[in-house]
Amino acid sequence: MITSNLARRGHPSRYFVSLSGEAGRQSGLLTDSVVMTDNLATVFLAAIDSKIGSLPDMQPVNEALQVTLGL
Repeated sequence: MITSNLARRGHPSRYFVSLSGEAGRQSGLLTDSVVMTDNLATVFLAAIDSKIGSLPDMQPVNEALQVTLGL
């Protein structure tokens, strides 16, 4: 899950994406956002309407996932 509610940032299982940073500028996201790896879900491909953006470097998300999954 990705949210624009910045009050949700600050936990090790979450990754803050700032549009003022390089990753944020390259992401295609519309606003500063928080990737919440502690809120995982399975979604059917047919349920996805469109792609908003993508992160150029997934390492911070992978690190947050490791915290979430206890790896």
